[in-house]
Amino acid sequence: MGPLALGAPALAQQRIGPPPHRRGPKVFLDYDQVELDAAYDQTAYAPNRQQIAQRAAANNELVRARLGPPLRLSYGPTEIERLDLYQTAAGREPIQVFIHGGAWRGGSAKGSAFAAEVFVTAGGHYMAPDFLRVQDAGGSLMVMADQVRRAIAWSYRNAASFGGDPERIYISGHSSGAHLAGVAVTTDWRRDFSLPADVIKGAVLVSGMYDLRGPRLSSRSAYVKFDDSTEEALSPQRHLDRLATPLIVAYGSFETPEFQRQSRDFAAAVKDAGKPVELIRGEGYNHFEFIETLGNPYSPLALAALGQMKLAGR
Repeated sequence: MGPLALGAPALAQQRIGPPPHRRGPKVFLDYDQVELDAAYDQTAYAPNRQQIAQRAAANNELVRARLGPPLRLSYGPTEIERLDLYQTAAGREPIQVFIHGGAWRGGSAKGSAFAAEVFVTAGGHYMAPDFLRVQDAGGSLMVMADQVRRAIAWSYRNAASFGGDPERIYISGHSSGAHLAGVAVTTDWRRDFSLPADVIKGAVLVSGMYDLRGPRLSSRSAYVKFDDSTEEALSPQRHLDRLATPLIVAYGSFETPEFQRQSRDFAAAVKDAGKPVELIRGEGYNHFEFIETLGNPYSPLALAALGQMKLAGR
């Protein structure tokens, strides 16, 4: 496996945080509105975001150059309902489904190639679905969640067609993609899709949101149509009774305070519910730096994901 253009995290990176302001009334936990908005805005805590985006684009191209272009397959009837599939050697092999982030309004399957080589080289198939951006879904997260669920259901029902093992489907997600992956692992798969309750055998949720109350009260409500039913239905932490998937929950120590809290609280709630969970804190990484380590087979994040799939050391 060739090297990716991975850089070390900034040694003296400073958190920017909310702008100086006269503190207003509390709107959520101990935050006033300005602080809460900043706590859900990565630009306030990742000053090197543009540099990382440029590096990510280069890494995606490097991986595609080495693996070749992915198969582009349909999991649904609309144009956006397509996925990129990077295949490993022929055989009944496990499947890793990566759900991209982008604040619910960005990201793509094409931009998710960076981690494909880690899984393909280790002996797994790597799949990245496209799905609507929230602004193209009328502000509805429900549409996006449905598409992600249907992509996973498609991978189960069609695994044999590309050499996948339907009994070894694993998922991962980053940021808003981790939120959607969290929704997937708390889906009633038997009721809604006539699939096994444990159709997802393991999940790695990186830098996500697992209860929508905070995001709903933040500036994200300017482009997401939050309502009571959406908040309730799509808050994974409120539906742990449906969880039948071992979880790895991860976050970087330079994340915004809300992304750190959400990860810690979710992992604690899963543990309290008696379900298997591991919490990983990436020391010295911000929101964007941490997920790019999934493209490094020796990173704690990649080793955790490969270990879940029982591919580590192959």
